[in-house]
Amino acid sequence: MFYTVWAILNFGFDFWEQTKAHWPIGAAMALGSYVAGSTPMGGGTVGFPVLVLMFDLPASLGRNFGLAVQSIGMTSASIFILCRRTPIEVPMLLWSMVGGALGLVAGTFWVVPLLPDTNVKLAFACLWMSFGVLTIIKNREICGFNTKPAIPPVLSRNIGLIVGLTGGVATALTGVGIDMLLYTVLVLLFRTELKVAVPTSVMIMAALSMMGVALHWIIGDMDREVFYNWLAAAPVVILGAPMGAFFVSIIPRIRTLYFVSVLCIIQFVWTIYQVSPNADEWVFVTGHLIAASIGFVILYRMGKARASRQAGN
Repeated sequence: MFYTVWAILNFGFDFWEQTKAHWPIGAAMALGSYVAGSTPMGGGTVGFPVLVLMFDLPASLGRNFGLAVQSIGMTSASIFILCRRTPIEVPMLLWSMVGGALGLVAGTFWVVPLLPDTNVKLAFACLWMSFGVLTIIKNREICGFNTKPAIPPVLSRNIGLIVGLTGGVATALTGVGIDMLLYTVLVLLFRTELKVAVPTSVMIMAALSMMGVALHWIIGDMDREVFYNWLAAAPVVILGAPMGAFFVSIIPRIRTLYFVSVLCIIQFVWTIYQVSPNADEWVFVTGHLIAASIGFVILYRMGKARASRQAGN
């Protein structure tokens, strides 16, 4: 069905030349789609820096492309996850969707207009740098979690809404973020096994991506370049993301997470090199990294204390 529509667009509406001209993003998204399906990182985590840093396109275009391509790839991965009956944390997922919708709208209209393009690039780099460092430090412990905890309904609602609101704003800025935040809360605070946390994060990103595409379509700021890049990448990610979700059940997840953590750190260094931050921007970067580190430490300690209390009972 998808490939029929894709073929009609290319050969019936004469977009094939544009699709061929944008082949580099399709090649890059072969990696991006694998990352999207197998880790708590959306495909936009690869697409955003490629378009914004390598091709020097606006951050808004990188964000919109990330949302568009994830709405295909991560939705495809989500269908695969549901068909395999992979366990997910449903209540937290649903409440995060509610909060995410609110955060996405608030971020789009009230936060994005306040930040210059450079700050959006730096915010993206800081978000994934903090995730990369966290994973390198705690990867073995996190990969050792083997439970799907029973989270009280009130806690699922309250924390899900907070994660959704925060992640929705992050997604409004960069096209990704809510997936990493939900994953982080599940593994650090509730010590959820990755077989549950990662599929849940994939599904929240798929939902927010579709919401984001609809929102920006209504606003009317979906650039034609987003469409051309999407044409080149979509036939790759619709298969790559579910393949990532499948292969991660064969390849040890710990290796995949170490690999993507190194990518996160490389893109941070690359961003700093490209942007050459001034003094105010260095304050912005430092503040974000410190805030993320403090937040992760607090979640980790709360999760450890919670596990100790439950073990005592």
